Amino acid sequence: MLQLLIGFSIAVVIALTGVGAGVVTAPLLILFLHVPVEIAVSTALAYAAVVKLIVVPVQMWRKQVSYRILLWMLLGGIPGVILGSLFFRHVALHGPKALLYVVLGAIIIFSSGWQLFRHFRPDAIIRPMADRPKWIGLITFPIAAEVGFSSSGAGALGTVALLGLTSLTTAQVVGTDLTFGLALSVVGTGVHMIGGTYDAALLWKLGIGGVFGAIAGSGIAPRIPNRQLRFALSLWLLVIGFQFVYQAAHFGMK
Repeated sequence: MLQLLIGFSIAVVIALTGVGAGVVTAPLLILFLHVPVEIAVSTALAYAAVVKLIVVPVQMWRKQVSYRILLWMLLGGIPGVILGSLFFRHVALHGPKALLYVVLGAIIIFSSGWQLFRHFRPDAIIRPMADRPKWIGLITFPIAAEVGFSSSGAGALGTVALLGLTSLTTAQVVGTDLTFGLALSVVGTGVHMIGGTYDAALLWKLGIGGVFGAIAGSGIAPRIPNRQLRFALSLWLLVIGFQFVYQAAHFGMK
């Protein structure tokens, strides 16, 4: 029952705040369900794919996806997520597992810090007049590699890349980045499942809760002050990120 509730709650939070599934799911699985970090990362990646399968078709229907930019993102992203997932498998099997905490914590810190920056400086980024698609393909390679390794970061890092290198509207940035994240989640989940580092029963329960949570969250989103909620969530995630990095440093890279 707790797994269903967590899956439901995460999907509601994602629908209300736009904060990525990976950056929220893995910490909750580790902190509240005491799932080992290597299993939590793989399960979170698969859960992100489930949630985005519900959200992305809506973005496509609203014509908020730039398929030209998406293609360039995937040219760098698909090889990156495969290599990142393979490296994750190696670390999960042979260590040092503390590296998983370090990377996950660092990405959570960056993602939450980015959300806090956008809260206080929503118009700080100067948008380019023309797109730089080739640069996007290069940048999405390390972004996708990190997603394959930690399940987190596609939302914040992809948004930064799109805002800095394209002239897409805000709605197009959101839609294109979500679609990019879906592709990475599906491909990365396939590699992770081959390695066996995921919990199928847990994923099933999280997914069921997530479907209902995504529907409920989408329904109440227009009536909730999501800016203040995103700010509070970002502060909490910032603390969690530093906690993960501290744990890895305290116990050593074993």
